[in-house]
Amino acid sequence: MSVPLNPTDLAELIQRIEDEERRLVLTRFDNDDAWRLGCTLTELARTRRLPVTVDVRRAGQQLFHCALPGTSADNDAWLRRKSRVVDRFGHSSYLVGLRHLARGTTFEEKSRLDPDRYAAHGGAFPITVAGVGVIGTVAVSGLPQGEDHRLVVDGLERFLAA
Repeated sequence: MSVPLNPTDLAELIQRIEDEERRLVLTRFDNDDAWRLGCTLTELARTRRLPVTVDVRRAGQQLFHCALPGTSADNDAWLRRKSRVVDRFGHSSYLVGLRHLARGTTFEEKSRLDPDRYAAHGGAFPITVAGVGVIGTVAVSGLPQGEDHRLVVDGLERFLAA
């Protein structure tokens, strides 16, 4: 999925992601949960034959990491950059980038953050615990940004349903 240029489509996409962030909230999250979430995403990617790297972090500590065939060290760099956006802004990396586009600018232009350290591209999503807030990130890299984001959301939905 590419980023829509139509302002109405962009507004609808932003609303959808905001709704996902409100809906995909956990009651708890520990190291075992990180393992299960990472495995859920990895299995989803394997089933779909997707060349992605999966990463789960809590409070900056990497708790799960899996690089599937077809990925490279570049995916690891993208994961770190996208996760830093979530850590800094408390929202998915895709949402942060889209909000800048909706204001007629880019994240790189407006944030003035080092693009070698921050990337507001789809694929990193906040791990939010009810009553606590954002405590970490779950991220995927390897697909176009909208597809990375969608895969993370699909994985979180499956994890919450289990």
